[in-house]
Amino acid sequence: MRVLLNEAQISEILDSISQDIASDLGSNNNLVIIGIRSRGEILAQRLQKRLSERLGKEIPCGTLDITLYRDDIHDPQNAVPSQVRTTEIDFDIHQTTVLLVDDVLHTGRSVRAALDALTDLGRPKAIRLAVLVDRGSRELPIRADYVGIRVDVNPEERVQVLLKETDQIEQVLVE
Repeated sequence: MRVLLNEAQISEILDSISQDIASDLGSNNNLVIIGIRSRGEILAQRLQKRLSERLGKEIPCGTLDITLYRDDIHDPQNAVPSQVRTTEIDFDIHQTTVLLVDDVLHTGRSVRAALDALTDLGRPKAIRLAVLVDRGSRELPIRADYVGIRVDVNPEERVQVLLKETDQIEQVLVE
């Protein structure tokens, strides 16, 4: 097991991503932030605070549960979460720029599921993707607009994001 990022590095990356987003989208954009459960929602909340400060206005933030949109939900070989949790988006996403946030981008299948779920909620003007870690090895043609770090890891290795809110420690590990 090796540590890719510590708490200070994660915070620096989120600052950098929020600066890039603010520069790209500006304060006149109808921006909303939606995090993919579970660690994507925590990162989304952190980005929301930073972006609200940078842009000088409150940015709506919500949480998206993609369990029922996964393409492996009926595959007995994959460990799909047995508990479907709620999607918590209390704002209209129609004609907004949605910043979709996740912790790790790997195959692209979680993002594809999130895109399907979002289209059931409305028709955004645009969707942008921000991830803390891009580990490559895509199975679908999906690319993040904002990436904290890109790492090359072996297919049998796992990138694990640990956050204080859920894990009482703040690290990104390769196992």
